[in-house]
Amino acid sequence: MTTPVLPRHGLDEETLKRLLPPYRVVLHNDDHNSMDHVVRSLLRCVPSLTIEEAAQIMITAHENGQATVIECPKEAAEHYRDGLESCGLTATIEPA
Repeated sequence: MTTPVLPRHGLDEETLKRLLPPYRVVLHNDDHNSMDHVVRSLLRCVPSLTIEEAAQIMITAHENGQATVIECPKEAAEHYRDGLESCGLTATIEPA
């Protein structure tokens, strides 16, 4: 699975956020995936995560019902959500 890369074109952070508003990828807890599977799936689908970050996201979702995985432009968020869903996880995106 490849990660979309967005060119910078010399835009400042504020302009970039206005043109590509951030979205949040949200992982939802479920009762049928093992914690190990969730961490492995997070690492496979969101390569920028460390194992510690993936484990913390899994624990937060388990304890609170949901957890933010990453904030990024909408197209990338859809890509990450689709990858997580292909692993049998429940994930959504929402404006950040």
